[in-house]
Amino acid sequence: MRKNVTSSLMRSINRSAILELIRENSPIARSQIALQLEMSLPTVMRIVDELMEEDLVRPSDSQGQSTGGRPPSLVEFNGKAYAVVGVDLGGTKMLGTVADLSGTIQHELYIAHKKDDNSGDHLERLCEMIEMLLDAPRPPGQQVRGIGIGAPGVTLTPEGVVTWAPSLGWRDLPLQEILAHRFDVPVFVENDVNLAALGELGFGAGRGIQNLVSISVGTGIGAGIIIDGALYRGHNQAAGEVGYLLAGIEYLGRRYNQFGALESLASATGVVNRARQLMMQEGVAIPEELSAEDVFAAARSGDPLAQQVVSETVDYLSLAIANISATLDPEVIILGGGMAGSADLLIEPILERLEGVVPFTPRLVASPLERRAAVMGAIMLVLDVTSEYFVVKQLP
Repeated sequence: MRKNVTSSLMRSINRSAILELIRENSPIARSQIALQLEMSLPTVMRIVDELMEEDLVRPSDSQGQSTGGRPPSLVEFNGKAYAVVGVDLGGTKMLGTVADLSGTIQHELYIAHKKDDNSGDHLERLCEMIEMLLDAPRPPGQQVRGIGIGAPGVTLTPEGVVTWAPSLGWRDLPLQEILAHRFDVPVFVENDVNLAALGELGFGAGRGIQNLVSISVGTGIGAGIIIDGALYRGHNQAAGEVGYLLAGIEYLGRRYNQFGALESLASATGVVNRARQLMMQEGVAIPEELSAEDVFAAARSGDPLAQQVVSETVDYLSLAIANISATLDPEVIILGGGMAGSADLLIEPILERLEGVVPFTPRLVASPLERRAAVMGAIMLVLDVTSEYFVVKQLP
């Protein structure tokens, strides 16, 4: 039995490595794949043939360089053959896309959550969005390979049960099962920041990197962790819930039933709440509608109260990043989510505060994918589950 398991695992690893190499280096010759991955040419040829049968790989019109004989035929990743529907549920609004496996977005929708929505309203609005995305025009012959959903809370996989999403009021919701019954397409549900990490790994600042942390700072704060090229979920599948990190000893002994200590201070919601409190203390008129973007814009314009709020936010995020860096020692930490648009006021001050504090100051960058990181991660998730794409599977 152990021999069979080992053989199956090795097949998945080999298949994944070949597909990833083709995806990243198209067009490429089979002999070059065998050389780079140190596999036998017959093994490579067999797996490439399987991938071609699935339409994930196709012959390339380009020809390889001749070494004296007939030029080798090349193969390339067939990203346009399939589409993936990706939805990032978000805390305040949903982003939904239809994209091919190469990451080309073919259709995109934003739908805001309503403040008076209950948990059932959020679910019905999600279903309506998925229906619209499935009905969106696609290239002739392109099939939908799957639906990937990013949920803002602790999510159990592979069951796809959202155990707690405070912004949506969901507890122990079997979201994957509900959607699978409603739509005749494979459905996969994952924590939204885990999806964002997969998006960065496949299409963003994490390409070619084996150890990274993607921090999403928006309505809440969470992190997706990639270790040795694989998504790490933790024993309770709650790894990366950095919004519950404590910003000081004064936060001990409290109960956090909804948002954690850090995200109550440094998320977009926390920034707005602290700005309102400070403005109230100083007797400054508070706008009826105030966003974190407004606070950062005011800080850029030289407003002293806004600059104080931003400086405190930098302090809180610096503490979190220092703890993450000292614990995981990632090659890169990627700042994403809604507040990534204010990275110009965050990254350099954070790095200044970390200098000399931790053994190795991490490389801290803003996400090039910004708000689309999770929906791009949906592509990697669907490719993973439907193609034995081992590179993003959970570590044992």
